[in-house]
Amino acid sequence: MKGSLQTWRSRPEALALLLALGLLALNVVVRPSFGSAGSIPASLAAFAPFAIAAMASAPSVISGGGGIDISIGPLVNLVTIVVVVTLFGHGVTHPLAVIPIALALGLLVGVVNGLLVSVVRYQPVIATLCGYFILTGVGLQIAPSPSSATTSWMNHLADTFGPVPGAVFLIGPPLVLWWLLGRAGYVKRLRAVGGDDATAYANGVGVTAVRVTAYALGGLVAGFGGIASAALLQSGDAGLAGQYTLPAIAAVVIGGTSLLGGRGGLAGPLAGAACIFLVQTLLSSLYVSDSWLQVAYGSMLIGAVIFSGRVPQLRRSNA
Repeated sequence: MKGSLQTWRSRPEALALLLALGLLALNVVVRPSFGSAGSIPASLAAFAPFAIAAMASAPSVISGGGGIDISIGPLVNLVTIVVVVTLFGHGVTHPLAVIPIALALGLLVGVVNGLLVSVVRYQPVIATLCGYFILTGVGLQIAPSPSSATTSWMNHLADTFGPVPGAVFLIGPPLVLWWLLGRAGYVKRLRAVGGDDATAYANGVGVTAVRVTAYALGGLVAGFGGIASAALLQSGDAGLAGQYTLPAIAAVVIGGTSLLGGRGGLAGPLAGAACIFLVQTLLSSLYVSDSWLQVAYGSMLIGAVIFSGRVPQLRRSNA
């Protein structure tokens, strides 16, 4: 029993998953139709953009050095605008054209952020805040007013491909990519850099390259988030640039990723995003005012930060 408890304490992402399962059960109790097979594709489609934004926010935090990429929200929204307004609006609708362009845009922005942080040596918050404003402004230039468009394959992403919910094809690739990077040794190097970059450098790890790659990876994953948002909303609206920024960072922390760097992955932020999403749906089912949702965000974030600070002490006491 004691060993099991120690395992849960040292794996905060597992605690986030446990909390998400509890919230899922509460949602089903309050609104039984929430757990029905027919509602799962729509629920996953609504969850996907936020979940992917949370996963996109994680690599920069894990890389340490105060890394928080607050441009992820506007980047997700800009990709949505480019897909819906620029590409669909000019007749570019084939997925083999749209998806690579969306991912390339996300990757490009991520690389620029990584270079500003790791090469130019801007503070991560300052560098990505600049990106926040630039991406928001570009979105306003492209779509000064909301514009709608969609295609059949986008409709499937918001619903199903045969028996499989379409959102699985958007949430799955970042997780697979992270697993592959783990197999290649990159994730271990990233955590080493985030934990102590001087020690990592002394051991032969290319700190600059690892951190640039972390921001690039976040941008690439945000590209998937933009596609998911386009599938869900079927419109581009520059006014939505900031909707995922702070909740995504909250999801990263709730999922057990240390704000000091060196610990975490993508599964934790995904579980953290599930917690926030399920709290939102639960409060909506109970007809609770939206203002209380912000209180719930803040309360969950405070609890996660306190627990995150306790984890190293728990590990030392168990050693």
